[in-house]
Amino acid sequence: MSKASIYFTLRNVDGKHEVKEIKRELDALPGVISVSVNDRSERVAVDFDTTGVKSINIERKLEKLGYEILDSRLENHIM
Repeated sequence: MSKASIYFTLRNVDGKHEVKEIKRELDALPGVISVSVNDRSERVAVDFDTTGVKSINIERKLEKLGYEILDSRLENHIM
């Protein structure tokens, strides 16, 4: 298993309902290990198995949900 983390700064994350929606939708992607969403800072952190999902798939899912991605940073983990 090859693990990575990707961190997004989004626009328009407003409230607990949207936090739950982001978590639910990203958790449903195969290979996603964990999702953390902070609506105050509008940041999302996703840990994932790169053999199950690619970072572009996570990014596209957020865009499909209607969020504008202001910034992203990918970190590959060496195991």
